[in-house]
Amino acid sequence: MSEKIFNDPIHGYIRIHPLCVKIIDTPQFQRLRSIKQLGGTYFVFPGAAHNRFEHSLGFVILTNEVCHLAGKVTSTLRERQPVLGITDNDVLCVQIAGLCHDLGQGPFSRMFENKFLPMVGETFTHEKLSDLMFDRLINENGLMTEFTKNGLDEQDMTFIREQITGPPKTESGGWPYQGRSEDKGFLYEIVANKRNGIDVDKWDYFARDCLLLGINNSFDHKRCMENVRVLPTVESQLCFAEKEVKNLRDMFKTRYELHEKAYKHRVGDIIETMIAEAMCLANDIIMITGRKGDKFKLSETINDREAYEQLTDSIFEKILQSKKPGLEKSKDILRKVQKRKLYKFVGEMNPKRSTKTDSELKEYIEEEKEAYYQRLLEKDISWKKDDFIINCVSLDYGMEDENPLNHVCFYTNNDVPIRCSKDEVHTLLPESPRKELRFFCKREDETSFKQAEAALDNLRLQ
Repeated sequence: MSEKIFNDPIHGYIRIHPLCVKIIDTPQFQRLRSIKQLGGTYFVFPGAAHNRFEHSLGFVILTNEVCHLAGKVTSTLRERQPVLGITDNDVLCVQIAGLCHDLGQGPFSRMFENKFLPMVGETFTHEKLSDLMFDRLINENGLMTEFTKNGLDEQDMTFIREQITGPPKTESGGWPYQGRSEDKGFLYEIVANKRNGIDVDKWDYFARDCLLLGINNSFDHKRCMENVRVLPTVESQLCFAEKEVKNLRDMFKTRYELHEKAYKHRVGDIIETMIAEAMCLANDIIMITGRKGDKFKLSETINDREAYEQLTDSIFEKILQSKKPGLEKSKDILRKVQKRKLYKFVGEMNPKRSTKTDSELKEYIEEEKEAYYQRLLEKDISWKKDDFIINCVSLDYGMEDENPLNHVCFYTNNDVPIRCSKDEVHTLLPESPRKELRFFCKREDETSFKQAEAALDNLRLQ
């Protein structure tokens, strides 16, 4: 099979490696066409109709061709720094990892992982699911032979999986990866950079999302690619020219703005919550057939790759169109989404104490729910905890309380590594990360809404 050319609205004409074409032409990859990139945000921004399929294509590029990002960064490093010893296999593995990094995304993207699964008491990351779906893609389509034909061995397969799932946990504290040695550690920072968040995943979706959301993007990823190096005097990592400081500042500010204006828009937030709630109510009723004909709940599909493959955004229509008894509440919620009769936004409140871990945050939110509930009962004893929702939204630069610029190595014209000073970092990204508690009322009558507002005012004064 020969290479193919795709015309992408962001990157233009893209040449796709023959092995990547075989991966794309599988049911497991084509499934991504049915999963919105921005989930519930599409209900707020009509232009955000793009899906995980085109975003995943945003990683692919043939060596030395000016198109997709993952291969472009790798081939740029190889061309300008042959001493790094980047091989054809390295480039192809990075492309494949970028192509397959989102195979495990569930219905409405992060909604499935961040809202639905916690509602049913499950914890599972899309990275882990992507690894499982990658295995299924290879096995179900007999692609291992094609990988071998292209010179990829078991170590290369390990390298691909490690880029998708991140570093495995090690007790020794030494080099955690097996796919590539430490001297090629920079390769692990191209698809998903755990060091500081500067990676081609963000470069693609920043450009794509900003265009389709109508939000300004001042970050220039092409310029950034032209000024990336690996320095022999620094731990194997991606380093950027000193002149890229402000460009990278714009990257992190773009991320912050996208989360603030779009990804965590309060209307999109509550719509995703309502869809997750409808799925939760349908969890024991809508069954998905997996391998060997076994039936699985929606939440159980994460344990069966064949069943999970069938789970896409179409679950919205599947619930609405189902004739099974017991779905009345689920259907009612989804119809409210369709008719824009959403749970009403009562207001927001800053957390009254800091929380360092997810468990601390969860415990704190439960305390606030109880405190809010008690104030509602003071207004009307008919209130129930199911009559309101409190969502917590975090806004930061991608590393929670850390400033990512503190973790970036820059270099001068003489390839001398330098770091931004603390004062300079604070000047470049001055806004502090913040959390917000958002209160929503499910009751539709005006009296209840006023009671909910008054209870929130009382809670703020506590």
